[in-house]
Amino acid sequence: MNSRANQLTAFDRLLTIMDELREQCPWDKKQTMETLRHLTIEETYELGDAILDKDLEEVKKELGDVLLHIVFYAKIGSETKDFDIGDVCNSICEKLIHRHPHIYSNVKVENEEDVKRNWENLKLKEGKSSVLEGVPKSLPALVKAGRIQEKVAGVGFDWEEPSQVWEKVEEELNEFKVEVEVNDQDAMESEFGDVLFSLVNYARFKNINPENALERTNKKFTKRFQYLEEKAKSLNKPLRDMTLAEMDVFWEEAKKL
Repeated sequence: MNSRANQLTAFDRLLTIMDELREQCPWDKKQTMETLRHLTIEETYELGDAILDKDLEEVKKELGDVLLHIVFYAKIGSETKDFDIGDVCNSICEKLIHRHPHIYSNVKVENEEDVKRNWENLKLKEGKSSVLEGVPKSLPALVKAGRIQEKVAGVGFDWEEPSQVWEKVEEELNEFKVEVEVNDQDAMESEFGDVLFSLVNYARFKNINPENALERTNKKFTKRFQYLEEKAKSLNKPLRDMTLAEMDVFWEEAKKL
């Protein structure tokens, strides 16, 4: 592992390269915060994929890509004289110190839940009018649901027991079934959203990350379906010409693998 001095040298090297690219590279010179935004989102998802795949070599590479974007935004900020990378670092340092009074002051906490409650209360004292202000509007809906529930739980708006949450899941499922029988499209969508929201809440009580859980299932399904495709290809038989019973044989094989 690199020493702190070597880490700082490496970071300085990145800043120098960023300066050179911004000055000399036609593509880098043209970029703005707006043009980088969608690329940053893409890089973040690629990092998320590497983490779920437990590919640490790829995690290292993707972290580098994300770090490059952070340095890039800071470089643009310095050109407009709004902020630079030092301001970015100092800003997050000050926030961390302020938000951790149990480390940097004399506040006492008993557990992780106390820390979360203190965090949300401190943000309200900083001038935020709602604990939900910190939830980005552009988050994917599944992730956003989890963050909303974590935020409100941090100020005490929460169920007491997992069993109560599961009862809510069953209640929402029954309401969804009623709308399915009526076949009211708008009502079905509304109730289905309630079902998902309640399931996300139950997952939180069971320490399950719903986004990670669903992505695991996506990957599992993809792997099994691609096995099915390979088997069909080996038989020189298009999937559309196979019966469901024939497909199911290979699907079961894939599950065992």
